Amino acid sequence: MPQQTMRAMVLNQVKQPLVLQEQPVPLPEPGQVQIKVLACAVCRTDLHVVNGELPGPKLPLIIGHEIVGEITRLGADAKRFAPGDRIGVPWLGWTCGQCRFCLAGQENLCVRARFTGYTLDGGYAEYLLADERFCVPIPSSYTNVAAAPLLCAGLIGYRSLVRAGDASRLGIYGFGAAAHIIAQVAIHQGRQVFAFTRPGDLAAQQFAIDLGCVWAGGSDQGPPEELDAAIIFAPVGALVPAALACVRPGGIVVCGGIHMSDIPSFPYERLWGERVICSIANLTRRDASEFMDIAPRVPVQTTTQTFPLQHANEALSQLSSGKLRGAAVLVI
Repeated sequence: MPQQTMRAMVLNQVKQPLVLQEQPVPLPEPGQVQIKVLACAVCRTDLHVVNGELPGPKLPLIIGHEIVGEITRLGADAKRFAPGDRIGVPWLGWTCGQCRFCLAGQENLCVRARFTGYTLDGGYAEYLLADERFCVPIPSSYTNVAAAPLLCAGLIGYRSLVRAGDASRLGIYGFGAAAHIIAQVAIHQGRQVFAFTRPGDLAAQQFAIDLGCVWAGGSDQGPPEELDAAIIFAPVGALVPAALACVRPGGIVVCGGIHMSDIPSFPYERLWGERVICSIANLTRRDASEFMDIAPRVPVQTTTQTFPLQHANEALSQLSSGKLRGAAVLVI
């Protein structure tokens, strides 16, 4: 009996468009599950992989790491889920469990980690394989499309928010998929959120106000009040000193992206006063468990624009140009 085939949007070479190809449906190895992809959100990290800004991707590669799917087959020793279960597949796809970071509860820093849609094939396809340990159940209140952005924009946003501490006045730079999700969580927690968008992007600023932000303006502007913390989702290094200028002494600037352009030099005075700059690296299974518990209680509502699988390049293009409101989602 011939092996079943599937459609996939494949990255054969960085800085080149994805190509629609027919491939064999992969079969699960021990500990893995085979998943029929129902929806896969489009993340800025996907752009960084395609544009060659992240080193050493597996090539050829199926990108995509915000995946909602249905389990169709179990590998040997895979017992956590059953066929028919709906699960999510996030960025962190495998860790060694033995390095000093894994042993210290910092699996997001594992020296041998593998990542969905980067060093492992991801969700821009009809099927994929995943280690069952790193899959997460999807709350029943979410549709496939609504849930997909939670798997990275939500999880990285949540980890960034936790790192920002108990800041009551929170600035968010780059009001895209992650920002529109985590702003809802912050507002639910009683925080005031100040949204910073591309200069002149009045539509994005109105979007932020509609979500409940107390102020929205361009990233070239200062907020009406001093901030306790700021989270930067836009991959623009120049926003780091800009955010430092807006946070109070003792405040923190959290860089939430996996890639950022170089941070320009700035006067030490902007950092002085025990201000802190930190980065967020990947995520942990604990992040996923905590956020999937919190999201339906807020409840977080995702704003999405859907595309068929074969239009993945158009979705990436719209994300790159800043034309999207919320998140793009491929519907398989």
